[in-house]
Parts: sequence; C-alpha cells; structure tokens
Amino acid sequence: MVTGDVKLIGSWASVFVMRARIALNLKSISYEFLQETYGTKSELLLKSNPVHKKMPVLIHADKPVCESNIIVQYIDEAWSSYGPSILPSQPYDRAIARFWAAYVDDKWFIALRSILTARGEEEKKAAIAEVEERTDHLEKAFIDCSNGKPFFNGDHIGYLDIALGSFLGWWRVVELDANHILLDETKTPSLFKWAERFCNDPAVKPLMPETTKLAEFARKLFPKPQA
Repeated sequence: MVTGDVKLIGSWASVFVMRARIALNLKSISYEFLQETYGTKSELLLKSNPVHKKMPVLIHADKPVCESNIIVQYIDEAWSSYGPSILPSQPYDRAIARFWAAYVDDKWFIALRSILTARGEEEKKAAIAEVEERTDHLEKAFIDCSNGKPFFNGDHIGYLDIALGSFLGWWRVVELDANHILLDETKTPSLFKWAERFCNDPAVKPLMPETTKLAEFARKLFPKPQA
C-alpha cells in the first residue's frame, strides 16, 4: 500500500528500529528506509531528533516521530483502518501491554545486555541468572495476556509482541556469547513456542537478521576487554 511520504531513519541491526519496521509491515505501509552508518549520525537524524539524537525516527508527511514504542503507537493510530490493531482494544489490556513493554526495556533488556558487557565468569553467571529470572516473569505474562492464543495480543502480533520479539535476533547472539540457552523449551515453553511463531510471521521474517551477521556486529559494538 502506497501511503505518501513515509520514511524511517535507522539501522538493520537495531532492535528499536525493527519495532517500527514490524509495525509498518503489519499495517502494509510502504516506506523509505534511510540506513544510518554505524559510528556516525546523519544530518537528517540530528535534525529530526535533536533531543536524544537517536534512531529510529519515523518521518510522516515531513513530521518526525521519535522513540520506538511511541512510533509503534503512532503507526497504529495514524493508520487505524489498515491491517490489524497493534494495541489491545480494551483500556486495561492496553495498560498491561504498556507495563510489560516498559519492563522489557527497563529491566529485562538491561540484564540481557549485561551478559555481553560482563567482565569475568562470575559477573556473567550473575547476569545470566538475572535474565532467566526476568524471563520467567515474561513467561507468566504471556500465559496471562494471551489467554491460550498464539501471541501476547491474542490471534495476531501486537504491541507487547513487537516490544519483546524485536530482541529475538540479539537473544540468539547473547546465547552464543554466553554459551548458554536463555530461551529454554523446558523452563519457558510458552515463550519458546511464541518466539518461533513470531519469527515466522510474514511481517517479521524478512526483517530478522542472520545470527552470524548480527554476532559480527556485536563484536564491534561490545568489544571484549584485552587480557
């Protein structure tokens, strides 16, 4: 679907950029993807997001919208009559989805990233234990939110699915780095099955980066300290 002037500033490797891209795909919105170069910030990015100077930035009719979760909500509202609704229809369900999305960013993601930045095996073990504890919380959240359906949002991908699912590529990279399975079929069976469904969804599959390519990028982003 051609919608006019829609652009997205971002990088293929960014979890937060992927959120916006998945939302655009769900709504079948055609857009121009403006790829940022690692280690630099384009003039357009700085002009479009002068406060945080970060991607992603959605530009719709020459108006910039910043911050990944805000962009996802904007896409859902701006193109409400196209594709499935991304946010739940009921106010309480929307509040719960926003609560857990904030938990993913503020708690779970911080723990996941600390595995890559850990100095020494003890610090890494502590980080792994923290991720597993917080993943258990998300397993319970999935059971409560999904009501036995395939996604957090029910029958199709929604706001919380996007918030967590965008991390799945990096989740695999961290597992490789830690030599430890973090998304365990036995410990978190509901999330394990959900992850497979999410990655194979037509709105997601073309965007999910190859693990080897992403692992190479991670080595640049999180270089190991020299002995």
